[in-house]
Amino acid sequence: MALDPSDLFDFDSELGTEQRTIRDVVARFVDEKVLPTIARDFDAQRFPRELIAELADLGILGGSIEGYDCPGLDPLSYGLICQQLERGDSALRSFVSVQSSLCMYPIDAFGSAEQKSRYLPAMARGELIGCFGLTESQGGSDPGAMRTRAERRGDEWVLTGEKTWITNAPIADVALVWASTAEGVRGFLIDTDTTGFEAREIERKYSLRASTTGTIFLDDVVIPDSQRLPGTEVGLKAALACLTQARFGIAFGVLGAAEACFREALDYCGTREMFGRPLSATQGVQLRLAEMARKLATGQTLALQLARNKARGRLHPVQVSIAKWNNCRAAIEIAREARDLLGGAGITSEHAAIRHALNLESVITYEGTETVHQLAVGRELTGHNAF
Repeated sequence: MALDPSDLFDFDSELGTEQRTIRDVVARFVDEKVLPTIARDFDAQRFPRELIAELADLGILGGSIEGYDCPGLDPLSYGLICQQLERGDSALRSFVSVQSSLCMYPIDAFGSAEQKSRYLPAMARGELIGCFGLTESQGGSDPGAMRTRAERRGDEWVLTGEKTWITNAPIADVALVWASTAEGVRGFLIDTDTTGFEAREIERKYSLRASTTGTIFLDDVVIPDSQRLPGTEVGLKAALACLTQARFGIAFGVLGAAEACFREALDYCGTREMFGRPLSATQGVQLRLAEMARKLATGQTLALQLARNKARGRLHPVQVSIAKWNNCRAAIEIAREARDLLGGAGITSEHAAIRHALNLESVITYEGTETVHQLAVGRELTGHNAF
């Protein structure tokens, strides 16, 4: 039996018919609509906003949510969607992850009935775009030190502060902003046309160039109490729960980038001849390709178990930390190795490896740096908080 080079442990055989169909539909979308133009979008630092309607038509926005025009997909199906999108570019997976896991999920989990009815169907149709405002410039890894404030005045809240490195902020219609109150941290839904709200694009990025990223400024933004997420406990627990949802998708997504780089390197080494034989016929190259395949297979196996645990309701945040940490590290190492195997050709956006390698520099950092996840695991192992 011949093995698929990028699926040495036959991950495909674990998929049900519907899961395989979902994966193949998204893979075809990536092949036909993303890959032909994404390098130019990356070069131009342009988010392909025209694809939002088509992503909505695929029925994948808010993928894990039941009702409100959302498909209610199982965890593995959602993971496969993320993997295929990131095979195209991390920007597409980031967009869907923010829309689905960081914005729609908390509205569904913690929002009022009115908030759910108002926002979720329109977000599922791609008519409203969301962003998630937690990170601040003085320390993204320490959200408890946030300086953004929300002061209650009767039936209204007044928000003041700044959030940065916010995916989708420049195009968002609604922002889920976390702010400190007299009682503790709370989440608020702010329509971006509200007086005092401003989002500015972050320019001169050398990573995630096809993603739109911004800084949010809140200058005495007044919203009614009905825009507060009522189901959240005071504190960061709800915000961190959103991050756990998004990190699950990242653990799958980066495998798509890794697969794209691995296949590109494998094909290139099979056709590029040096000293009268293809590169792939040399021991050194075979050792490097084998190492890339090992990392990819290990990451796929870890992601599969993560999805199984989530489906059984047994997902622990530390498991997500291990998967995000391991798979991001594996993916960036595969991308860098692929870039090197491509030689001089590997530094141009004509090939995918350098684009994925640059993107993964952001993905390995956002939603918890490698060190943050290592310390989360260490805390679980020892019972001591070393943050």
